[in-house]
Amino acid sequence: MDSTNQDGNTSKIYPPRKKADAKRAFPRRRQDTLKWNGWGYKDSAFRINQNDCVEYTGSRYSISGYEFPGLRKWMVERCGVSLDDKTFSQDVPKDADLPRIILNHDFMDNLRRTGILFSMDPQDRLFRAHGHTLAELYELRHGQFKRIPDVVVWPENHNDVEKIVQLAATYNICIIPFGGGTTVSGALLCPENEYRMILSLDTSEMDRILWIDPENFLAHVECGIIGQDLERQLAEYGFCTGHEPDSLEFSSLGGWVATRSSGMKKNKYGNIEDMLVRVRMVTAKGTMEKSCQVPRMSTGPDIHHIILGSEGTLGVITEVTLKICPLPKCKKYGSVIFPKFENGVDFLKEIAVKRMAPASIRLMDNDQFQFGRNLRPPKNSIFAMLADKIKTLYVVNFKGFDPNSLCLVTIVFEDSEEKVALQQKNIYSIATKHGGLDAGEESGKAGYMLTFSIAYLRDIGFDYSYIAESFETTLPWNKVLDACRNVKHILHQKCKEYGVLSEPFATTRVTQVYDTGACVYFYFGFRYVGIKDPVKVYESIEHTARNEILACGGSLSHHHGVGKIRKHWLPVTVSNVGLQALMAVKKELDPNNIFGCQNLFSKL
Repeated sequence: MDSTNQDGNTSKIYPPRKKADAKRAFPRRRQDTLKWNGWGYKDSAFRINQNDCVEYTGSRYSISGYEFPGLRKWMVERCGVSLDDKTFSQDVPKDADLPRIILNHDFMDNLRRTGILFSMDPQDRLFRAHGHTLAELYELRHGQFKRIPDVVVWPENHNDVEKIVQLAATYNICIIPFGGGTTVSGALLCPENEYRMILSLDTSEMDRILWIDPENFLAHVECGIIGQDLERQLAEYGFCTGHEPDSLEFSSLGGWVATRSSGMKKNKYGNIEDMLVRVRMVTAKGTMEKSCQVPRMSTGPDIHHIILGSEGTLGVITEVTLKICPLPKCKKYGSVIFPKFENGVDFLKEIAVKRMAPASIRLMDNDQFQFGRNLRPPKNSIFAMLADKIKTLYVVNFKGFDPNSLCLVTIVFEDSEEKVALQQKNIYSIATKHGGLDAGEESGKAGYMLTFSIAYLRDIGFDYSYIAESFETTLPWNKVLDACRNVKHILHQKCKEYGVLSEPFATTRVTQVYDTGACVYFYFGFRYVGIKDPVKVYESIEHTARNEILACGGSLSHHHGVGKIRKHWLPVTVSNVGLQALMAVKKELDPNNIFGCQNLFSKL
């Protein structure tokens, strides 16, 4: 039993062990429910239907079952997509076509004796061979991975993980931890130069809330629980974490810690490092953990900051103690339109430096706003009220708003009724000061909830020779506008140089705010007809854009992490001495490179 249970706290709640029929985000055999070559659930997708209109299938989301006439037009006119130019994905690879298993017989004999569940099924192995970068999904649709895990193992608790890691260390097996599989950094790719047996340690069976401490506002949770399951189960006891990354439906708690995750409502609840009270990680030399669960310690360098952001290179995160909050009594949405992106940035900055930011506040530029207007069904339009209001304002020339330059801020308020009312008063007052107009609650709610469905849009792009990806950074306030302008210019210019025939989609969004700066997302896509190697072209263009971000004083990443695709820049980001320090920790904790995913730095 975990020693943290032996503290005499009688107020703790111990949820019952999960039942076989308990509701889960997805089953152990994930490919039965989730797409093998795209984002999310099999039953949810944008597609062109028999009416020659874009529709969203399934019933899981607020936009499910609707047609989107404007989206089809936007795809053709704005993105240059030809609906006659369909690009079919290959079928699920046959078992015989997947890379052969590298087998360590002694390890497997001893693994069988533990009784821990494992699989060498080719489809189980393929599903855990990748994350969700553009390159990985393109490879699934049109190519083949040269290396995939040789075995998938499902531990059920911390002790199982210790057994697996000890065996791996004994028989020199390479372990790659697997949580939700939503990574967009190439972190799950198996290194092609890894010639040992590769084990994918899938944490999905470690999905229990071990205890809830209402008196101290803590929850002790196993690492494999998926975000939506964690929030649903905590809500049964009147609590939440408030951590809502865009990948909430599919990402795991362990993955949040391993990548230093950030959520959409971080202004109220904090980033993952702010919520973390205690964490257990199994390394090749044993378990790393603190002795107590307190808000703060002054005991030398914080070992949590060795574990946070370690991205599977040092060990397996097994259990996490998090701060929890009572469910908010009041939750309201809001939105504000501004005549220009610059007004919106100034507004966010003032909100941030005055420490008045609501749970979530995000700014989208005009291109994203125009996209949002087209992502609406003909009836019950999610942007209809806003669109009508803007048209009226424009016709009468009220304040001179131009639909081709305005931007939109979406807001989520969460707190008591009194505090929400005060936040609304203060925020809308500051918005007016910066030339903003209240655009209503429905637009704010629609903009926020769309986050969970628009991730599916990339798949329909793939179907019509269109590739797209997002990348993010953190910037100081005085560099936000420069970076947004410069990066978009580079994306357009490089597309011309590479012979991209249609205008690319290059757009920005400010998603999280701080006293001294903000997180900025860039969304970039183009039609690749006539391009010999579209993924290579995309990566080259993004590489140039990333250099510009760094030149503007931006970070390598705000919350996506480094993985394999950004480690080229890590020495510049943390300094050579800093990188040597990280590598020294790696050599000490894992001298034989059992955790050989090669994220952050290459093979030691």
